[in-house]
Amino acid sequence: MNLGRIRHMPVVDDGRVIGILSQRDLFRSALLTALGFGRKTTTALIKTIKIKEVMTEDVITIAPETTIKDAARTMIDKKIGCLPVVENEKLIGLLTETDMLRTSWNCETKFRYS
Repeated sequence: MNLGRIRHMPVVDDGRVIGILSQRDLFRSALLTALGFGRKTTTALIKTIKIKEVMTEDVITIAPETTIKDAARTMIDKKIGCLPVVENEKLIGLLTETDMLRTSWNCETKFRYS
């Protein structure tokens, strides 16, 4: 996640979304694990944390036909940074806050300069 500047990773099982892992999940887990330990011990403990122990399991998803407006409203209402896009129970994409900003920037740029 750090190397690729990725903030969210869907967790899938046979193509179905079973969870979502965020940097916040990892940070919270690492913080709880690290409290009171030295750096070497903390690093060793973090390596033992399993994704299924820290991922969010109640994942809110959207369909590919969902409008950007509706997706943005869901993200704001639920205070989440991404929405897995699911079709026929299979993950086909991930819509992020960055995608939303990029879309609004492109719309503004086209409107202003066309």
